[in-house]
Amino acid sequence: MAFFLFLWVQYGGDVVLGGAVSVKNCSGNELFQKAQKIYQAALRAVDPETLLAKHVSVRGSKLIVQSSSFNLSTFENIYLVAIGKAAPYMARWLLGILRDSITQGTVLYLPPGTISLPGITCLPSPHPIPDERSLGAAQQILHLAEKAGEKDLFLVLISGGGSAQITLPPRGISLEEKRRISQDLLNAGANITEFNIVRKHLSLIKGGRLAKAAYPARTVSLIISDVINNDLETIASGPTSFDSSTFCDAERVLQKYGLWDSAPETIKGFIKRGIREPGLETVKKDDDTFQRVSNFVIGDIEEALQSASEEARRWGFQSVVLTSSDRGEAREAAKSYASLLEARIQSCKKDSFPLCFLAGGELTVTVKGTGKGGRNQEFVLAMLEETVRSSFGDHRWVILSLGTDGIDGPTDAAGAWIGSETAKKTRAAGLDPIDFLDNNDSYHFFQRIGNLIVTGPTRTNVMDLRIFLFGE
Repeated sequence: MAFFLFLWVQYGGDVVLGGAVSVKNCSGNELFQKAQKIYQAALRAVDPETLLAKHVSVRGSKLIVQSSSFNLSTFENIYLVAIGKAAPYMARWLLGILRDSITQGTVLYLPPGTISLPGITCLPSPHPIPDERSLGAAQQILHLAEKAGEKDLFLVLISGGGSAQITLPPRGISLEEKRRISQDLLNAGANITEFNIVRKHLSLIKGGRLAKAAYPARTVSLIISDVINNDLETIASGPTSFDSSTFCDAERVLQKYGLWDSAPETIKGFIKRGIREPGLETVKKDDDTFQRVSNFVIGDIEEALQSASEEARRWGFQSVVLTSSDRGEAREAAKSYASLLEARIQSCKKDSFPLCFLAGGELTVTVKGTGKGGRNQEFVLAMLEETVRSSFGDHRWVILSLGTDGIDGPTDAAGAWIGSETAKKTRAAGLDPIDFLDNNDSYHFFQRIGNLIVTGPTRTNVMDLRIFLFGE
C-alpha cells in the first residue's frame, strides 16, 4: 500500500530516495530540508524492525506481543512464515530474538533481490504481478502449515503485497486467468477491499484458509497494515483472518465494474459453484480455527502520521492530521484537496505559519488510456491542473505524492512532485497535462519535466501519506 506526500516549498530537479533521501538541485532550500525530515521520520516509524522492537519481545520463555504472551516452552515445534514487502526484514528481526527456537520456516522476498536467513527457506515471489514463483511459494507455505500440529506454534508475518506473492487458484483456474481478472479489476478502479474479495474467492490459501490449514496449531500473526481501518480481512487478503464476504459478493464486484460477462468461463463457473456449495466458501468467523488464532496489527498509517506530526512540530510547524482513511478516484481527490487547501490558506492568520497538514489513505485510478503511471503520479498531475485554477497566496509550496513502499503502479517511481514553478515550466516545454491525464500517462509527463520521485523498495508499506507544508 503507498504514501501521498505533499510538501509546500519551491524547488527544482528529480527526487531520488534510497535509504537516505537525496534531492537534486535542492541544496540551500531550508523549507524543503525540513519537509524531508518530516517524511523521513514517518518512514522510520514504520520500518518493520522498528515496529517489531516496539511491539514484540521475548522474556525468558515467553513471547510477548503487545499485551499478550505465549509460553514458547509449551510448543513442540515453531514454524515461521513471512509474506509481503516487509517479510525478510520482519523475519530477520524475529529470528534474532527467537534464536534457535524456529523448527522450520519459509520467508518470501521480492525479486530481483536475494536474501539468506540461517535455517530458513527463502523464496523469491514477485509483486504486483504473480508468476509461477508465486504458485510455488504458496504451495510451500500451505504445506508448512499442514505440518503443524496441536502442540505447535505457527508464526505468520504479514505485510502489504502478500496477496500477489501467495497466488494459488483452485483447480481448473489457470494462473494466467487469475492474473487477467486481477489486472482488469485494477484497471477498472476497484478499491483494495473489492479487489481482495474476488482474489480470496479464487484462492486456496487466502480468506482464512492458511490458518485453517495450520489448525489445530496455535497461530500468531504479526501484521503491518496497508489498508484503511486495518481491516484484517483485506490485508494480504486475510490468510489468517476469518472472511465475512461471500461468493455472491465476488460476483457483485465483477458485475459492478462490468467485468462479469468478459471474465474467463472457468472463473465465472467457479464463482457460481461457490454460491451453490457452502463448503467452497472462505473461512467464516464461527469456524473453530479462530479459537486458536491471534492476529496483531503492529504498524499502520497512524504510526507514520503521528511521527510525521511530531517531527513537524520539532521544526516549528503547527501540525494537524486531517485523515488516515483517504480514498476515492485520484482526479476527484485532487479537486477536493485543491479546494480544501485554498480555503485553509485563506482562513489562516499570519501567525499560523509555518503550517503542516497531514493525511493518509489510498486512492484509485480508472485506467482508460494506454499510458504509464500510478495513482500517486496521476494524483499529482491532476493537482497541477487544479493549482492553476486555485490561489495559494504568496507561500512557497510543493506537492509530492508517493508510496511508502517506493512503488507507484507498474513504474520504477514512487511518485512525483510539482512546485510553484511547475505550470510555467510545463508551458515552456509545450506540454499539456490534460492530454497526459486523459491517456493515464503521468509517468512520461513527469519524466519529461524531471519531476519523478524514485526511491527503490523501502522495506515497508502503510498506504499513502500526504504532507502539506506552508512556509511563512
